[in-house]
Amino acid sequence: MNQSLFEGRSLVGIVSSIIRQDASQVLLNRLEWDSMFRLADFHKVANIVYLGVLGSGEALPEKWKDRFFTRYQEALLFGEHCKESVQEVLTWLDMREISCTMLTSENIRDYYVIPETAESGTVQILLDDENYFLAKGYLIDLGYETDQIYKGVGERLKRVSGVPIILYNHLPFITAKFNKNMTKLLETAVLREPYSHIRILTPENEFIYRMASAAYRYADDMLTLREVLDIFLFHKTWREEMNDEAIWQKLEGFQIDFLAEKILRIAYMWFGDKADDYFTDQLEDLTEYDVLEDRMLTSGEINHEKDEQALKLRKLIQKELDKEKRAEEKELRREKIGKFFEGIMKRVRWCFPDYHYMVSIYPLLEKLPFLLPIFWIIRALRLVWRVILG
Repeated sequence: MNQSLFEGRSLVGIVSSIIRQDASQVLLNRLEWDSMFRLADFHKVANIVYLGVLGSGEALPEKWKDRFFTRYQEALLFGEHCKESVQEVLTWLDMREISCTMLTSENIRDYYVIPETAESGTVQILLDDENYFLAKGYLIDLGYETDQIYKGVGERLKRVSGVPIILYNHLPFITAKFNKNMTKLLETAVLREPYSHIRILTPENEFIYRMASAAYRYADDMLTLREVLDIFLFHKTWREEMNDEAIWQKLEGFQIDFLAEKILRIAYMWFGDKADDYFTDQLEDLTEYDVLEDRMLTSGEINHEKDEQALKLRKLIQKELDKEKRAEEKELRREKIGKFFEGIMKRVRWCFPDYHYMVSIYPLLEKLPFLLPIFWIIRALRLVWRVILG
């Protein structure tokens, strides 16, 4: 088996055993812990892995146990300050009448049975351009620093004792279909009590946003275990109150309904109770789920994608990326040409200085301005003569 795939499936085994609270069957002594840590860190589940390897004896070297423990400590710290940090930020925004919409909230932490297995709880907030810079300035004043930049759409800010905040001034999608359908969802956002300017998505629409993001990131080979786990816990918590028909109809509008269903189903396969009867139909052929699992756990290193919606979405994303690249190249060419002509003009201005400069050197020119070309020649001859004399 491919080493990356082996490590990915081992990671799923460790995480799922903690989430389901059952015995792990992972052979820890066969794992390469340097790459396992990097993989767990990428998938944002290193804090869960720490719980999964407790009592493993010599299977996990102390160096890597310490690194996993550091992530576990961070999760505990964020848990203690989570709600207070978010409330502080939202209260400031509301007091200054800054309108914004929370795409995801910190409440996802409440769905974890073991609180310290939750992530550091990134909150995603969408603002217009003007309010985006006001909010960013405020967060910087609070001690936040930019941790990651999302080109053209926003950035993630974090501080030592606060929940990471993602500020968007544009939706984090570059395809027209996604932006159009997400704009419709945003129109249904409701005020979050007790605030007057902070809006949130309904649970049903937040789930749609999470599913759309997951499908988009899967097509871009960036989907993480943490996102799939959050989707599973969110859906399990709210599924009795959500309208399935309305959800899948809206996801059909994104043209990802079949892909989203596969992601949700594999989330239940990985993290759900085997006795859970939400998916009543039994699948005879799991090949397409193996393809999804292989691609996601290796970040596209193994890619035998056959899902039409995933292929189409990837094609659309690539088309937009190519368009952006062409625009950037065009802008670079324009800048290069501009600098070229700017250099030429500097040389021209040096060879043929303006009237006022020439008057400062040759005062007689002030009385005989029509002789400016003659004095240019005189100046040039003087410069040549100076060069000859050394």
